[in-house]
Amino acid sequence: MNPSDPILPVLLSFLASLPRSAFLFAFALLFALVEIEIEGADGWAINLPTWYRRKPGYARLFGLVMSGKPLTGYHAVMFLIPLCAFHMGMAFGQAWSLGVEARIISAYLLWNVTWDFLWFLLNPTYGWRRFRRGQIWWHSKRWIGRMPIDYFNAIVGSFLIAALPLLLHGRHWLLREHAAFVAGMAVLTALCALAAPLYRRWYHYMRRAGADERP
Repeated sequence: MNPSDPILPVLLSFLASLPRSAFLFAFALLFALVEIEIEGADGWAINLPTWYRRKPGYARLFGLVMSGKPLTGYHAVMFLIPLCAFHMGMAFGQAWSLGVEARIISAYLLWNVTWDFLWFLLNPTYGWRRFRRGQIWWHSKRWIGRMPIDYFNAIVGSFLIAALPLLLHGRHWLLREHAAFVAGMAVLTALCALAAPLYRRWYHYMRRAGADERP
C-alpha cells in the first residue's frame, strides 16, 4: 500500500482501536446479557420492583433527553455504573483534560447504543426481526429507518463531542480515533448478530421444563 494513500491513516486507526473496541464491546455485551437475565422479555424495567416516574420535574427532564421514556430507579443506577467505570482511570492517576473527557464521553455515548442494541439482538423475545417501530413501547417515538431516534441522537452527539479538539485546536486525532472505534464496534456487533441464534438456543435450553433446581 502506498504510504501517501489517504486510506492508510484510517486503516491504521481502525487496527489500533481494535483492542479498545473489543474490550468495550465485551463490556457492553456483559451488560446486555445481565439485563436479559434480569428483565427477560419485559424491557425498560416495566416489571421490576423499582420506582417509576413520569410527572416530577426531574422525570420530565429525563424524558425530554430520552425521547419521552419514564425514569426508573433501575435506570438511574444502571446509567451511572458504566459512566463511573469509564472514568475509572482517573481514580488511578490518569490526568484529566478536556481531550480526555471528550474521548470518554464520546465513547460512552456510542457504548450505550451498543449495549441497548445487543439487548434486543440477543433477547429471544425480540431479535433483529422485532427490532422495529411499533414493537418496542419505550422506543415509540421517531425512528430513522431501523434506528430509534435515541440511537441517532447518541451517535451524532458522540461525533460532535469527538470533534471538539478539532474545533478548538485544529487537531483531528480524536475524531479519527472515534470513527475507527465506531467502525470496530459495528464490525463486532455484526459478528455477534451471526452468533445470536446460538445464544437464544442456549437461553431456552437453560430454561427447559424440569431443569430448574430451586426448591
